[in-house]
Amino acid sequence: MVLTVWETMSTTSRQPLRLPASAVPDGCPAWDSAGARRWTQALPPRWVPVRVPRRLVLAMGTLALIGGCALAAAGVPGFVAAFLGLQVVWLLVRPEVVRVTAAMQVVMVAGLPLAPSWLVIPCGVLVAGAFARTAQLRLQARERQREAALAATGGVTAVLPDAGRPLRRGKLFLWLGAVLFAAGAALAVAALGFDTPDDRNLDSAVGCCLAGVGLTVLLSGHLGRRRAAALRSAPAPVLRVLVREGVEADTEVFAADDLGALRPLFTVSVTDVDVEDADDEEKLDDAEIDELLDRIADDEPGPLREAVLYGAPYDGAEVLIVSVAEKPGEPVVVERSVGPVRPLSDGRVRRELLMEKYEAKRDAQYEERSRVAAEAVADDPYAVAGKGVRRWRAGWSDWLTTAGAVLWAGHFFWGETGFWRYGVGGALGAVAALLLPRVLAWRITADSEGLWFNGFRRAQHIAWDHIRVVRCKGPELNIDSHRASFDEWGVVGFRWPRLERRLGYIHPYERTAAEITAMWQEPGYRPLVRAGERDRARLLWPLGVLVALAWTAALLLLP
Repeated sequence: MVLTVWETMSTTSRQPLRLPASAVPDGCPAWDSAGARRWTQALPPRWVPVRVPRRLVLAMGTLALIGGCALAAAGVPGFVAAFLGLQVVWLLVRPEVVRVTAAMQVVMVAGLPLAPSWLVIPCGVLVAGAFARTAQLRLQARERQREAALAATGGVTAVLPDAGRPLRRGKLFLWLGAVLFAAGAALAVAALGFDTPDDRNLDSAVGCCLAGVGLTVLLSGHLGRRRAAALRSAPAPVLRVLVREGVEADTEVFAADDLGALRPLFTVSVTDVDVEDADDEEKLDDAEIDELLDRIADDEPGPLREAVLYGAPYDGAEVLIVSVAEKPGEPVVVERSVGPVRPLSDGRVRRELLMEKYEAKRDAQYEERSRVAAEAVADDPYAVAGKGVRRWRAGWSDWLTTAGAVLWAGHFFWGETGFWRYGVGGALGAVAALLLPRVLAWRITADSEGLWFNGFRRAQHIAWDHIRVVRCKGPELNIDSHRASFDEWGVVGFRWPRLERRLGYIHPYERTAAEITAMWQEPGYRPLVRAGERDRARLLWPLGVLVALAWTAALLLLP
């Protein structure tokens, strides 16, 4: 018999924050583990893409553009190339349209003037059929999830607390989709004026891809808005659940008796109704901001809270959550979804538990290295204390990271010609000119007034009393301030923790963090003099210009 995560649910127990009885609708049932298990069993097979990370969607959109351009370069008409490239995006984010687009793909592939057609046509038909079947399984699972959730409610419904308030769901996507579609359509039309057929076809594919992404965003906004409006058009089914804010700022929903928060059912992005509808958004005080930032930085979820879930949850659904506030004495929190419900399968939960264990072990190793660095600094205070200005700058770790990034980026276009070399290579060069100077030549200067950080166009400053955190966690060195005007400073470099432990070597990031922390916490270690303007405002844009020139020369001169 295969063990599931449900069989470990009784190992821990803790009391969640209690929701006032006045916030619970009459007769509202609890969504217990048995009912929740029936809901999770309604999910599609594990190979069907249900929960797609945002970064994967962005990556797929980029690959769709690249794939469309590749097909256009192979002679496929621009519109058809863009359509075929976008099929993966639609499968991941908009399965509602895949059954129609799969049929259109079969027609388009059958009419392509490519050789050998006896291979292209069957492959295109098989791919279209696989996509259509995958989308159908996902849509069928949605119906089963909705039915299981409705069965758990026992027919109990209640009017939503925000039923009479303006509905803003989907507005951003509607505007963004319209802009992307207009830009893509304009580019596709402009491509008709190019002299050579290859240029016309390639630019037409790019324009059609961008327009297709715009239509996808428009459809997402429309569906989200329509589902949110349908939820508020009549009394909605209700369930008592447990919720908490996850490490990625999404809200995690648990069964009402899962006191150990062992099996999240789904996640959903929400926003506070009162804050969203207010004319002047309520400002958080410094303590609340610091607490929120520390929680995000430490990858710690919020406290477990009782809540009432309005709406039958399923993959893609819109919901509303009424929960107890995290701080005692505050009114209940009413939050509406600003993104669709995304279920979590048993396999996903197991993988996340294993990842949490691995990350906890890795973080413990990094904490040990930080402790060693702090002890080394404490044993030699004269290495930190002094009357003069102190400086920390980029070293071998940063230069090695830069070299690896350049080699990784360069292999995409070195040896290529045309669009791949000058289009993709030029875009990577622009990114390199903006990012590499900070990695190659970052500099922190400490004087009597605090810390100074060089930047691309301007320097940043933190007074000693305004420092919020100095942290070296893994390959990252981060420093932040209590002041909202300060942009968190951070840099990432190469590390080999196992080799560091064997050699007893303290990484430069660890020593930098330990020395700055010692100055921050012990005023006697701080410099007594004020740094000159040249030390304070050593800008990085001249190095960015040099990187851009070197990259351009490599594109034009290297074979």
